[in-house]
Amino acid sequence: MSNHSKLVSITFKDNKKPYTFKTNIETLKINDSVVVETTTGLELGKCVSEPKDISVDNQFKEYKSVIRKATPQDEMMHIRSQKQALIDRKIVEQAILDEKLPMNVIACEYTLDQGKLVITYLSEKRVDFRNLLKTLTSQLPCRIELRQVGPREKAKMVGGLGVCGQKLCCKETKQDFDMVTISMAKNQMLTLNINKLSGQCGKLKCCLRFENDYYTDEKQGLPQLHSKIEYQGHQYRVAEFNVISHTITLTKPQEVRVITFDDYRDYVKEA
Repeated sequence: MSNHSKLVSITFKDNKKPYTFKTNIETLKINDSVVVETTTGLELGKCVSEPKDISVDNQFKEYKSVIRKATPQDEMMHIRSQKQALIDRKIVEQAILDEKLPMNVIACEYTLDQGKLVITYLSEKRVDFRNLLKTLTSQLPCRIELRQVGPREKAKMVGGLGVCGQKLCCKETKQDFDMVTISMAKNQMLTLNINKLSGQCGKLKCCLRFENDYYTDEKQGLPQLHSKIEYQGHQYRVAEFNVISHTITLTKPQEVRVITFDDYRDYVKEA
């Protein structure tokens, strides 16, 4: 990497995840369209940062390159590639039907020069697509790459609205997928109804992880739910937590008492 190379962040299509490329074009601005070299081939991307000097930590890393600022011809080529991909998707889907393969095509995308067609598909199991490749290569004058994705990746690519009415987190904000477990729902004292806890992908909702650390932090120093405690000289059962209002509902025969988290913590300190 030459001394005057810099690093710039690039995004592609509807994917908000930025990727880092090296560039010698110091005049790049945010929202500039650029042609970049990727592992797939030449692609059109958008700058989401201006070029920055390479830090000591990154100076020995290998980065793909920004080839040039996109020209009007590049923009037109990109549009033609997208239109051709829509046409050729029908050929791909028909070939899959003919082969009776358990594949659901999510997207077909050409590289900028239409030298490669990337077919992204969903399947619950491994697929032997050797005959499919032979069929497609005989009908399409390009290299073909098949990429299998899972339900979460499909939701990220396709998008949609969650039950909260907002756009799917995986589409709008998340760049990578983190593990989400049922213990996070338990930690947030949610009813363990898998249908209600699952997102459009059929997996546990990403927001369970987003809010889990907050619940863990707020519950520090508090008694366990349904445990029996002594408070101000009386025995109570912890009936409910409300982390939003910071209250604990305590019950005993013929009495329901609501105290704040701070009330309980102060009492424990004084005791």
